[in-house]
Order: sequence, then C-alpha cells, then structure tokens
Amino acid sequence: MKTTFFTILLLYGSVGFAQTVTKNDMLTEIDANSRQYGEIAHTIWSYAEMGYKEEKSADLLQKTLKGEGFSVERGIAGMPTAFIATYGQGAPVIAVLGEYDALPGLSQKAVAHKESLGAVAGHACGHHLFGTASTAAAIAMKNYLQKTGKSGTIKFYGCPAEEGGSGKVYLTREGMFNGVDVALNWHPGNKNAANPGAALANKSAKFRFYGVSSHAAAAPEKGRSALDAVEAMDYMVNMMREHVPMESRIHYVITDGGKAPNVVPDFAEVYYYARHPQRDVVIDIFDRMVEAAKGAAMGTGTTMKYEMIGGTHELLPNITLQKLMYNNLKAVGGYTYTAEEKAFAEEISKTLDKPLDVANVEGVEEYDPNAKPGGSTDVGDVSFTIPTVGMSAATWVPGTSAHSWQAVAAGGMSIGEKGMMVAAKTIAATGIDLINDPSIITAAQKEFEKARGDDFEYIPLLGDRAPALDYRDGVE
Repeated sequence: MKTTFFTILLLYGSVGFAQTVTKNDMLTEIDANSRQYGEIAHTIWSYAEMGYKEEKSADLLQKTLKGEGFSVERGIAGMPTAFIATYGQGAPVIAVLGEYDALPGLSQKAVAHKESLGAVAGHACGHHLFGTASTAAAIAMKNYLQKTGKSGTIKFYGCPAEEGGSGKVYLTREGMFNGVDVALNWHPGNKNAANPGAALANKSAKFRFYGVSSHAAAAPEKGRSALDAVEAMDYMVNMMREHVPMESRIHYVITDGGKAPNVVPDFAEVYYYARHPQRDVVIDIFDRMVEAAKGAAMGTGTTMKYEMIGGTHELLPNITLQKLMYNNLKAVGGYTYTAEEKAFAEEISKTLDKPLDVANVEGVEEYDPNAKPGGSTDVGDVSFTIPTVGMSAATWVPGTSAHSWQAVAAGGMSIGEKGMMVAAKTIAATGIDLINDPSIITAAQKEFEKARGDDFEYIPLLGDRAPALDYRDGVE
C-alpha cells in the first residue's frame, strides 16, 4: 500500500503510545484498500503461472508485504517461489497461508461464455484471490499489532504449487511451521461457508513406460509399444475401481502416448491421482496401482519407472477454531451483486443448467458439522502439524465447480474480488480474536493434540523426494 500522512501518523503512534483500535476498525481499513487488492489479484490472474513457475506472482506478493514492513525470506524448503514474510515478535505466532499457482489448459477471458485468452493456463481454482486476500488479512493483523502495541507475530506463508505439487508438504517436512501456534487459510468457492469438512488424502505419480520403436506396418513384430503398456495399466486400474472403498477417487491423464500412428511408441506416460478420506487407504490404493503398472509392463514387453509427484494428508478439522471463524464470517456477511454482476452471473448459470441462487453470496451458509470432503489440499499436512482452520468465500457464481472455465471467468472480474474481500476480513477478524484472547489458542491446541493422537508420527506421503520443480514442464 502507498505511504500516506495517515500511515506515518499511525506508525508514530505505534511507537509513542498504544491506540484504541477495534477489530471493526481493521475491517474498515481492508475495505478502504479493496481497490488496490483487486488490482493485485487481477495482475496475478493475468500472469496465470503454473506450479513452481510463479516467479512474478510470488514477487508481487513479496513486494506488497515488504512495503508494509514485513521481512521476507524467499526460496525456502528447496522451492524458489516459496517464501515466508514475518512481522512482529512474541506470542501468539499466527500463520496465514497464501497460494498463487494456476492450472494448465484453462485459459479463459473474464466473460460469461467460453472464450480462451490464448494462454497456457488459467486461475481455475482462484489462487490469485487466495494469495491476495491472505496478504490483505496478514497486513490488517500487522496493523492491529502496530497500532495497539500488543504482542504477536504474523507469518505469511507463500505456498507454491498447491495444484498437484504439494508445496506445503515440503514446508511441513522441513519444519517451517515449528513454533507457530495456529494456521489460518481460506479457499475460493461458490458460497460463503466455514464448515469443518475435511479434505481427501492424495497420492500422485507419473508412470513412464519404455518400449521399442518400429514401423507399425512393415515390422510390427519388432516393436514393443509403451502406449500398449499405458492402456493395459489404465484397463487394470479401471477394473480395480470395483474393489476399492466407495469413497475413493482415481483419475488419470495420458500425458504422452506417442507421436504418429505408424510408429510403435517407445515411450508413453500416464499421470495418476488416488484419493480417499483416510491416508492409509490412499497408500494401499496407490500400491495396488504400482502393481498394475508392473503387470502392464510385463505383459507388453516394456519396462516401467514411476516418479512420485505429490502426496497430501487428509485435513484435520479443529472445531474450536472453526466455530470462531464461522462466527466471524457471519459477522462479516456476504455481498450484493450489482446489476452488471447479476447479469453476468445469470449468463454463467445458464451454462451450468442451474437457476441463480444468491442466498449464500449475500449471506452465509449455516454451519454444518457433517460437511463432506471434496478435493484434496496440501493444507492437510499443515493441519497435522499445528491447529489449522479455513473457510470458503463466494468468488464464483453459485453452482460453479472449481477447475472450470466458469471459475476462471468470475475470478477475473468483480465477483471474484468481492468474495476475496469477504475472506480477507474474516481471516483478519479471526486472527485479531486470537491475539486478544490466547485462551482460544490453548483450547485449540488441546483439541488438536487429542484429535491427532498420542502416537501420531508425521510421515509425508511423498517420501523424501525433493520438490518436483519440473512437474509442469512440457505443458503447452
């Protein structure tokens, strides 16, 4: 944010004497800076950088935080686009998580019909909003400490490659959350909600098959098709779906299947995800997938290697923190569409075959203690390290699915920005409550220890591999 006379006055006040500042004062301040935060989010939306390639996005957030007095440590845990920005000293130590990676193949203009920008990737999960709102919240919490003279440390975690790259797993594995009391986060969505629903554990890998090339018509007997091996693996894994727990999810894409039909492919690759609400089940499913890959190689006369790409724990809810965040979200409330935004939303709704229902845009979904897990997130690993809490904000048109062109479109216009500000204010309000009442942290930590179990040992699902910095290489 730009330095103003008012800012200088506040800085002087923080040195000379503590001011009487309320939580609502800080939320008003966030609103006052909404235009600047919207510009930051839109800039990152336009960059649309994929996992471990988010140089410009990470630099912009770092520059913003440095300008607000945070010290920044970059390139942490072996990831060039990961960073920690820190302000303050003493307890409590509050982490705010931020993401900024885009997804491949989802380029989209900010319009209510499908129209590509012609780029390689798009922000179909809204991480440009995620990183920006978390930055806004961290700055507001910093300003609260500065103006009141209270003790506390705010640590913003710049987390790359959430989309399959498991960036937070490496941060967790390297002890980057040691000494932190709680972690606050959020995620873009199609409604305002703060439920304790977990997320699915996940293991992913690229399976690579190596065969023998040959002329497919003149000398087929001399060839050994790597593509045949991929297809054989896919067939066996698809048959396996009948024999895994019903909550399981298995998905894949063939990333390389050869280049010409008349050439027997000597290389082929398939990229797999396995998910389930319990990590032990995911590990079992993944191990069976590896056996299917071995069998496919044996049956086709090829060889196989696989590379672990990602692996995340399920999310461990913390009800103490969740109820606090829900109450703050209720107090912040939703927002109202302008006439232009409503027209946009109605057009998007037509593509979803759903009538537009703005109840949880203008308001907040009622607290649901039985909310079901949907996707996966590397926040799961953080949640098994320190008490962690999150929420969603209505940055997309109701009914929109993540990882869709509709999500990219809404995230690139004012609907996304308005939802982002709901999240920024809710996270800031929750952090300020924790600063003012450390007993909440004590209760959250007690619940955390009980839920995690006395015999818990953190073992990353991706093992000891280094960050997969090249996992998006070759995406066009």
